[in-house]
Amino acid sequence: MTGFLTRENLLKWAPLLVLLALIAFFSIINPNFLSVRNFARLFTNASPALMVAIGVSFIILMGSIDLSMEGAVSALAVIFCYVLLWLGGTISGLGFLALPAILLLGAIVGAINGLIHVHLRIPSFMSSLAMGFVGTGASILMTGGNIVKINDETFRALLTERVFGFPLMVYVALFFLILGSVILSHTRVGRNFYAVGGGEDLAHASGVNVKRVRVWAFALGGFYFSIAALLQVAKLGQAESVTGSNLMFISITSVVVGGVALWGGIGGVWNALVGVLIVSVINNGMIVIGIPDFIQDGVLGIMVIIAVILSTDRRTVAFVK
Repeated sequence: MTGFLTRENLLKWAPLLVLLALIAFFSIINPNFLSVRNFARLFTNASPALMVAIGVSFIILMGSIDLSMEGAVSALAVIFCYVLLWLGGTISGLGFLALPAILLLGAIVGAINGLIHVHLRIPSFMSSLAMGFVGTGASILMTGGNIVKINDETFRALLTERVFGFPLMVYVALFFLILGSVILSHTRVGRNFYAVGGGEDLAHASGVNVKRVRVWAFALGGFYFSIAALLQVAKLGQAESVTGSNLMFISITSVVVGGVALWGGIGGVWNALVGVLIVSVINNGMIVIGIPDFIQDGVLGIMVIIAVILSTDRRTVAFVK
């Protein structure tokens, strides 16, 4: 028993235990929290954020960061809507081509983000933040500050059609969650993310092309941001310059709280899932019991600080920068 209660095991299982404790707490206060209807609402709202959290997890695993998600999701959502409308307005016809087109564009945007970071030697937080501003500006320029609406019932079926009480978009998110897990666990590029995060010099000495791996991570991040954009459009039925708003806070909070180490090499997409569920359960549960929004944000902020404190061995840190 003592051998199990190590720092490593406690840190590994703490997020899941926190999630279970939160579910139990809110269920005791309000039994309606455990209803299928409430969980369907919870998972529907969490699906876009989960895609962003998975995308940024690939990058954080290398010890870098991507802060472009809000602008990227907004721009990709707007472009998807315009392309879909240009191709007939429905994915049951030629509009279906808008889906692979936006996924490819997301990967390209992510790769450009990575190339700027790697080849211009700009810190990832700065280059990605700048790209996020570019995305927001582009979405405002394309829309003129207006809303682009999508009325395609076939595409909106991601929200309106349900299987076992849950919208189709939840199953789409589950599919890409499993895909992300396969990429990290069963591909060379996924293992290289961990290698770079564990020590860039050591990875380079082992024959890993560190620059290429970093670009791949940002490309995958952009790919997942595009999935988030599609799910946001399906959920809202529209796109605008603020479609991706608040996704930065939610995704980074989720990744940290879920147990993905900010310095790289530790964690994975399942940690991102647990983190997203923790954030979503807190938001949903506090709404159910009638707690104001500003208190919800305060609780999440405190949880981030606690998570970083618990996961950082400050005895080995000479200076926090």
